[in-house]
Amino acid sequence: MASSSGTSSGSSLIQNSGSEEDLQTLMDQRKRKRMISNRESARRSRLRKQKHLDDLLAQVAQLRKENRQIITSVSLTTQHYSTVEAENSILRAQVSELSHRLESLNEIIQVLNATTGIRRDLSIFNEPADSFLNPLNMPYLNQPIMASADVFQY
Repeated sequence: MASSSGTSSGSSLIQNSGSEEDLQTLMDQRKRKRMISNRESARRSRLRKQKHLDDLLAQVAQLRKENRQIITSVSLTTQHYSTVEAENSILRAQVSELSHRLESLNEIIQVLNATTGIRRDLSIFNEPADSFLNPLNMPYLNQPIMASADVFQY
């Protein structure tokens, strides 16, 4: 009996070792599959990361282009503003000069009326304000208006 039980345990060892080899082979195959799957997943991850990086670089380039356009637009607008501001300063100076001239002329008329006692025809001064701005209607306003450049500096 001892020999038969030894034989059966020996054959079960052979079967067990065969099954252990199969199990080991199966584990190795699974391990290889997992490694291949992990490598493929890592490759896809690297590709996604590279695509994201490329998208960000393209976005940076687009934003830089827009930034340059905005800077150019702001620069042009600033130049236009400066030009308009300078023209506006000139016009303000002209309005001030013309207002002073009108006041002086009105004072002269008052003095003339007071000293001579004669009421002159002043219909040109009773015209609407628009005629004041049109020098062709007022011959005494045909003198040039002079303003020096230092008046307009800030």
